[in-house]
Amino acid sequence: MNQTLEKFKEYLKEVRQYDLASTLLTWDLQTMTPPKGLESKMDAIGFFSTKSFRLLTAAEYGAMLEELSAPEQFNELDTAMQITVKRYLREYRRFKRVPEDFYTEMVTTSARSEKAWEKAREEKDFSLFLPYLDKMISLKKQYINYMEPDEDPYEVLLDTYEEGMDSVTIEKLFTELKEGLVPLLAKIQASPQPDLSALAGSYDIDAQKKVQNMLLDYIGFDFEAGAVAQSAHPFTMDLCPGDTRVTNHYYETQPISSIFSAIHEGGHAIFGQNIDPVYEGTAVEQVNLMGLHESQSRFYENILGRNKNFWVPIYAKLGELLPQFQTIPLDVFYRAINDVHPSFIRTEADEVTYCLHIILRFEMEKAIFKDHVPTEKLPALWNDKMEELLGIRPSNDAEGILQDMHWSDGSFGYFPSYLLGNIYDGMFLEQIEKELGSLDTILAEGRIREITAWLNEKIHKHGSLYNSREVLQRVCGREISAKPLLDYFNKKYSEIYGF
Repeated sequence: MNQTLEKFKEYLKEVRQYDLASTLLTWDLQTMTPPKGLESKMDAIGFFSTKSFRLLTAAEYGAMLEELSAPEQFNELDTAMQITVKRYLREYRRFKRVPEDFYTEMVTTSARSEKAWEKAREEKDFSLFLPYLDKMISLKKQYINYMEPDEDPYEVLLDTYEEGMDSVTIEKLFTELKEGLVPLLAKIQASPQPDLSALAGSYDIDAQKKVQNMLLDYIGFDFEAGAVAQSAHPFTMDLCPGDTRVTNHYYETQPISSIFSAIHEGGHAIFGQNIDPVYEGTAVEQVNLMGLHESQSRFYENILGRNKNFWVPIYAKLGELLPQFQTIPLDVFYRAINDVHPSFIRTEADEVTYCLHIILRFEMEKAIFKDHVPTEKLPALWNDKMEELLGIRPSNDAEGILQDMHWSDGSFGYFPSYLLGNIYDGMFLEQIEKELGSLDTILAEGRIREITAWLNEKIHKHGSLYNSREVLQRVCGREISAKPLLDYFNKKYSEIYGF
């Protein structure tokens, strides 16, 4: 028996207990905590995060990693544990360079920054958030500089969220998409537009919550291994094996928003719920490949959920839960959920213009980290880029730079993963139709669980055993390309808009 390995596994269990406490507190902070409880909750998050940080930077932990990484021991480990040792040793060496008091400051500032963002967005006033964002940018740059002093901070951040990706590769893919989407959008805007008036009205919030549960169950979310709640911004959180949670936000006059947020977050959750239990306790169960994760959420939301045939078996059920849909023909609903037009809010954008929203954010992050644009100039730059890419200009900060929570907690480098996920989806769609047959037929016959099973087998069960490039090679047999996504867009929208 490898005593060092057994000791290492026990050590990781202790780390996970602190991480679970911190994650559960964060969940509560985002969904249930009343205003007067915020400070105590944020202090507790800082406490447990620091405890975990101390364990992950302790000399004892480093010694075990170094010992297990020596060839004579490393070669005896199974693949999942080899990946665990390799990843955690790199993280240990990075974290060891970060002063503990700095890390505590960053964690607590992040929690306060999120709350400042919520208030600023509500009041449509960037000035309330400016000092917090400025601080988070500074802290993030300093954090990366501690960990990798000789590396470009933004390249490290991109690799953190999507291992193996860099700004040059992303720039190439995004440019290819941009060149294909601009003429497509022009054709769509020149075509007759759908009449959406039939969807106007008030939709009961409690009924919308029932629709969410129906949709989650339909696509394969396991309610015995998950839960749902409400938050300012929909998100998914893996607390621990057997407990993956999703949130949603509801608007009385916009039921389509919560419908597709439910499907999107359900896609994330299904990934987390179906990782092979054999990887529990290893780094493989932690899927930090955000592009791959977003590919799953956006595959369910867009490739499946915005396909007319997705709704054929369940449209009557939607009408039972939200009676207004009993008088809205499926064809009208289908046109509504695929209405393409420039809009301000990323999370409400159609799947075509959504790509341009992400390109905007990628360019903004490059401006922050590579061009060092001052924080106070970011709102104007955002507005200029939105006008350039989408032809519209925000009238207030909530429509512009304050609409996303990501930067408030320091998640710089995350945004590109959304569009990378879309690109992967075009490739997965091609492969599914090669192996399973027509997607339209599968959906129309209510066999969506066959698609979920395919994704479980090909992608989900492996966790992060392979990075995204490796997944694409294994599943699709090719390098990453934006062409399948552009082909999907051109075929679908030429049929919908008749050009």
